Amino acid sequence: MAAGPTSAGELLQLFRSGEVSTRSQLQQATGLARSTLTYRVDALLAAGYLTEDGSVADLRRGRPSTRLRVNDQATTVLVADLGATHGRLAVSTAAGDVLTETVIESSIDKGPNTVLATVTAELDTLLRRSGRPADTLRGVGLGVPGPVNWHTGRIARSISMPGWDNYPVRDHLTSYYAVPAVVDNDANLLGLGEQRRIYPAAHLVLFVKVGTGIGASMIVDGELLRGSASAEGDIGHAKIIGVEETCSSCGARGCLAATASGRAMVRDLRRLGHEPATTRDVVDLVRQGNPDAVRIVTAAGRAVGDVLSTAVSLLNPDVVVIGGDIAHAHERFLLGVRDTLLNRSQPLATAHLLIAPTVLGDRAGITGAAAMVADVIFGSEAVDSRVN
Repeated sequence: MAAGPTSAGELLQLFRSGEVSTRSQLQQATGLARSTLTYRVDALLAAGYLTEDGSVADLRRGRPSTRLRVNDQATTVLVADLGATHGRLAVSTAAGDVLTETVIESSIDKGPNTVLATVTAELDTLLRRSGRPADTLRGVGLGVPGPVNWHTGRIARSISMPGWDNYPVRDHLTSYYAVPAVVDNDANLLGLGEQRRIYPAAHLVLFVKVGTGIGASMIVDGELLRGSASAEGDIGHAKIIGVEETCSSCGARGCLAATASGRAMVRDLRRLGHEPATTRDVVDLVRQGNPDAVRIVTAAGRAVGDVLSTAVSLLNPDVVVIGGDIAHAHERFLLGVRDTLLNRSQPLATAHLLIAPTVLGDRAGITGAAAMVADVIFGSEAVDSRVN
């Protein structure tokens, strides 16, 4: 029989999950001796990981018990979600509550030195504006529009981020701020933010970002599903039979991104005499009822649904969330996704499937970044290194 949680860090996870909220509940859940439990909980309180938060009725004891909760509201984190041409930056609590934020124009192809200098300068300004004491800063989270080696915090080989190959982004941020930093692909952060805030009880959430490019993430029981070579979720380069268009980001023919990404929609509308510059311009045309834009966006949704049908049959998710800029035209795009996904997936896998647009929208990335930072600074290993 496996041993139950015993270290301070392991006990804290029971509070983080909501499984317990008092000392008596913790003792019932773990079976630890009262003296051991008292020592561990007092250490977590002294280190600032837990805080007392009123009282709660305790029928077993016959009198109220002190409620304990994770002290994530007092902890400050800096988060940024960078896209190809702009980024959203924020000061947040570790609980994910945004205190102040801004959107910046920053082309990712300017390279790491220029982009990160801009990001850190803006984050420094936001931190001062937030009024939070500098000594409450405990972590930094950054999302980028390319593959990241999660173990090293370096950018993996990426066509979408020229000049960033193998750049040690995590080390750069850790050195600059002297706190733990996390770096991940933007689709992972978007999906994690949506799952943690909107679908916390879902067993498996499949998130698809359709913006300039196309990416995806999978969250199982609240944790990101990671591949062996940092290439998970890269569905934009899945090959579609019958597509002859060349993908502008990788140069190959027949990629999903060559027919269904924001770049592809802009290209197709320009060929028809329209003048969109970005995916948001495509969305504006759809909202205006432009028939060419409606047809192209719906067709793109069908192409994405075609690829997702295999993923849905394989993974059987609870929810498929569509995010990215195209989510602002969700009615037409989702119509196309549903059209092929529901017809080409096995019925058992779609019987209770929810296909929905993002709820958090542009803030999903910074929400996911805050959650990822919280997982590091409140994780068992980090807590035990400070408390035990």
